[in-house]
Amino acid sequence: MRQIRRPFEVPEARDISACIMVVNAEEPLTAALVEAGDEEARMDPLTPLDTLCRIILRGREYEALTATDYDGNETPDDVDDENEGTLSVLDETLNDSVEEELIAAFEDLGEDQLAEVIAFCWVGQGTYEAADWNEAFEEAQALVSESTEEAIQELMEQPMLASVLETGLAAFDLSCDGIGETT
Repeated sequence: MRQIRRPFEVPEARDISACIMVVNAEEPLTAALVEAGDEEARMDPLTPLDTLCRIILRGREYEALTATDYDGNETPDDVDDENEGTLSVLDETLNDSVEEELIAAFEDLGEDQLAEVIAFCWVGQGTYEAADWNEAFEEAQALVSESTEEAIQELMEQPMLASVLETGLAAFDLSCDGIGETT
């Protein structure tokens, strides 16, 4: 009988019978299977995951530029006239309601939660490694305790806020996948 060789190894299935289900009582979507006795190694954020995901969504909306044909300095009758051609540009005018929602989301957080969001951003942008979480969180707490308003302003000025926050969450195996979806 001829033996067929596979070009890859089939990974061994993981036995999850020794695992236990850990659920954050306040946020059931953060449930995870962990090895017994390994509960402390798992990140259990202070801020509910759906709140963090809402901040990421608002952050994306806040950073978005929209296409427009109107530059604001001319009368609407002169836009796209035959002599000038099309004025397709990106509008840098901020959507004030999204900015207000994002600031309100930060203001609604407790000081430790706000510090946690800042620390996740720092991990996401590479200022700290995930292994240095305690140091990042302590520095963020110090920043928040000095001035909550300045801490919020730092987040609002964070380049690519949504991406760095999402990357920071991913460093701890946290994801917004499936959050907010209806079935």
